[in-house]
Amino acid sequence: MLGKAKELANELKQDICAVIIGSEIRKFCNVLSTFGANKIFIAEDDALKEYNTEIYTPILTRIILKHKPNILLFPATKIGRDLAPRVASTLKLGLAADCIKLTIQNGKLLMTRPVYGDNILADIICPNTRPQMATIRAKMMEKAEPKQNESAEVIKEPVNINVDSFKTIVKEKKKTSIPGVKSIDEADIIISGGRGVGSKETFKFIEELADVLNAAVGASRAAVEAGWKPKSCQVGQSGTTVSPKIYIACGISGTTQHLVGMKGSDVIIAINKDPEAPIFEVANYGIVGDLKEVVPLLTKALKEKKMGGYKIQ
Repeated sequence: MLGKAKELANELKQDICAVIIGSEIRKFCNVLSTFGANKIFIAEDDALKEYNTEIYTPILTRIILKHKPNILLFPATKIGRDLAPRVASTLKLGLAADCIKLTIQNGKLLMTRPVYGDNILADIICPNTRPQMATIRAKMMEKAEPKQNESAEVIKEPVNINVDSFKTIVKEKKKTSIPGVKSIDEADIIISGGRGVGSKETFKFIEELADVLNAAVGASRAAVEAGWKPKSCQVGQSGTTVSPKIYIACGISGTTQHLVGMKGSDVIIAINKDPEAPIFEVANYGIVGDLKEVVPLLTKALKEKKMGGYKIQ
């Protein structure tokens, strides 16, 4: 996002500013500065350790009203998707969600996002209100080149919150991710299983292939609802949107809900015994066959290739 912000700011001849809210967050100022932020607004308080829309929204809206930015970008993460619309509603602003491209056209931000199950791209502008707001789909923007000698101006913003007035408090946190398991939103290779896997035990074939490729294990909504994999593994519109270099879909038919979450992958490989499965329409490579036979053979072949001295990329 800082890389894209730098590109937009250079064209508009404006500053790149970052906002961080939370507890013990000054340690992040250096990396934000290194990747292009000119100014960093920091709202820090022990009461902000846990994310809470009710508290983060007024803090961020005060910063916006005070400094009047032209453009405001959020990541399309769980927090970003929660906070951005609340801020937009509070300030009566427009918001383009889940954008995959941002450009400047006639001095205004042109925000491009997929609609109708990613089948059409819509261009959106916000001509009358400021800031122009957008959430950005993961891995859609080029990462900026770090510059170690850059130093941003750090500006401390007042918090002014009354903990006793909170309507919502966090009493307990339960992790849905598995410790030590690679996260699907950061992986370059993802091996996903769907309803066609058949059982929790059969997922071992996918996990073995993932081990060979140093990949993350994903799952369709059907596999998660069946209890075969945790919610943190779910790829799709109601799960996580991913854009890995390689996405291998095993036993996944390819519903619109799932395709929306992985169509941005560089290379898609589908393994399914149904030759009419919709997944084959978006796949770069398709294998028609039973995944219980195909995946172990693929794992064996890749293991032999690694033992022969080849590096799998």
